[in-house]
Amino acid sequence: MSFLFVFSFLKYHFMKLVALCMMFSISCFAQHANPVKEVVYYNIAEAIVADGRQLNLRDRQLFNVNDSITLLKHLRFLNLMRNNFETFDANIFSLRELEVLNVQENKLRDIPSGIKYLNRLVRLDLANNNISKLSAETGKLQKLLSLNAALNNLILVDDAIGDCRKLEVLELENNQLSHLPGTIKRLHHLRVFNLGYNQFNEFDPMWAELSNLEELNLSYNYIRQIPESLGNMQHLHTLIINNNKLVTIPHSLTQLTKLQLLVISGNSITTLPADINKLQRLKTLIALDNQFSAEEKERVRKALPQCKVYF
Repeated sequence: MSFLFVFSFLKYHFMKLVALCMMFSISCFAQHANPVKEVVYYNIAEAIVADGRQLNLRDRQLFNVNDSITLLKHLRFLNLMRNNFETFDANIFSLRELEVLNVQENKLRDIPSGIKYLNRLVRLDLANNNISKLSAETGKLQKLLSLNAALNNLILVDDAIGDCRKLEVLELENNQLSHLPGTIKRLHHLRVFNLGYNQFNEFDPMWAELSNLEELNLSYNYIRQIPESLGNMQHLHTLIINNNKLVTIPHSLTQLTKLQLLVISGNSITTLPADINKLQRLKTLIALDNQFSAEEKERVRKALPQCKVYF
């Protein structure tokens, strides 16, 4: 086995590990109940007796939910992860006090109109299903703080997403999206925005209007240019734009003075901004598989003595 093969293999898996850690850190909370706050029940009968607030039915091979679940009038947390649901069970929509719903890793194809009755939801995890559209009904969830729709077949996000104005985390990675509605710019509280592994050809200028964004992931798309308006995103501490079609990085990158992690691998970038030294808080720069000269690599390393740099 050649050294070059081993080196390429390790680089690839290093990048995958970075992406995986990012996904885990911002989505794992939706999978777990809070046993400190309330008792977690693992069958409906026991939860009914105790008027339970948290119910975990993950990994049960369920195709539907027993009608008796409708008796849990005060249920706040429901985990239905890794079952066999192809549609949302209508009984779920009677749980009007539900705040966290996890239906990750089922076989769901769409989001029905009944979702609007769960208007107290703050976290909704739809990841790893077969959903092709984030429908208008999603906009009725106006208390939503976190929406995870990663690993679906999304080709369309309805304009109504802009009505979820409290959203802080929006996970749309690993879909087939090439466009988002202009109403995205209404999400002024958005902190985490993940669009990795999609079909975007450009960095939409409206994304730069998300001025409170802290983490932006655009990895594995087809983006050729990033506008200077990137500099408006003053709260960014994580920017992941690896494996696109970039040749240059905007000078305004150096205005992101809170930036701590920058991943730009797998592009065709030849230089970084002359005043890259302004990024005093940058801790990690991953810039593998670009077109940097030896001189440019040395310049960047000297300009960022506090930063771990990987070329």
